[in-house]
Amino acid sequence: MAFSYEPKLISGNSNQPLSNAISRRLSMHRGKPTELVNARIERFNDQEIFVEVYENVRGEDMFIIQSTSNPTNDNLMELLIMSDALRRSSAARITAVIPYFGYARQDRRTKARTPISAKLVANLIAQAGIERVLTMDLHAAQIQGFFDLPVDNLYASPIFALDIQNQFSELDKLMIVSPDVGGVARARELAQRLKCPLAIVDKRREKVGEITEMTVIGNVKGKKCIIVDDICDTAGTLCKAAEVLLEGGATEVHSYISHGVMSGPAVKRITKSVMKSLVITDSIQPTESVLNASNIRIVPTAPLFAQAILNIAQGTSVSSLFDSVSLNTIYEGPLTKLLV
Repeated sequence: MAFSYEPKLISGNSNQPLSNAISRRLSMHRGKPTELVNARIERFNDQEIFVEVYENVRGEDMFIIQSTSNPTNDNLMELLIMSDALRRSSAARITAVIPYFGYARQDRRTKARTPISAKLVANLIAQAGIERVLTMDLHAAQIQGFFDLPVDNLYASPIFALDIQNQFSELDKLMIVSPDVGGVARARELAQRLKCPLAIVDKRREKVGEITEMTVIGNVKGKKCIIVDDICDTAGTLCKAAEVLLEGGATEVHSYISHGVMSGPAVKRITKSVMKSLVITDSIQPTESVLNASNIRIVPTAPLFAQAILNIAQGTSVSSLFDSVSLNTIYEGPLTKLLV
């Protein structure tokens, strides 16, 4: 079946503001309105999820925009049920746009008799009729191999690099910091883009959620440190790392995090912490407390996702979006407006 190459968007309830922003951005690129498909997603009295699509989607190239963030299980079921509704309505192709992929931290067995939930979720997505996944900053790159279908994993670091260049005048005084050994590759990629040195905070845990010791690997004295990570959950590790860096001689500490999960006491911890600023993306819809926090700032991902959706629909390269020239063009309007 031939595709129309005209992407059609449908949104779940997890992040409506991002879905609307992607829709507006696509309209600008294409020079004509690209509205979200009219659909009804509701819950019965027993909390079963029901989806009804009001528009004809037969033969269409469909993109479901849905982060599987908190409430993770509800949002995941919405995604699966929307996909089933589209598949039974004869959509030509279904792509799941999952800005934040939930369950990604359960990507391996850490002890006996535990699940690999990320693989289970990948199986569910494939069985629901989804043929391609577009996501951003998977917690572990190997999760792409859990899927037996194409996965396009976008990266927030190029967006962060643009933001840092707009926010900091003296790049030679910056130090990029990975908050753990596992995130070194992510931090190194950003450090190479900015031509900045790299440091690592080595942490040791006696048990889950409790950090007994933190050590800075690298000389941070006199540097403005930028911590780079993919997820900020309760912010305990992040705030502790900021304190350790200042004790090590850093003049300022800022953080750039791809996904602001912001559970429990996270916002309160960040507002009271020694961190000068925390920058997150809008991959997860921010709460009122996040929006009102004085030292938390949000950078948009809609321009990147909109261009990636267009490229997928047209059968062109997605990886080309990460070179500086392409990204500057994509973000020229939003970043200028947002960062000034």
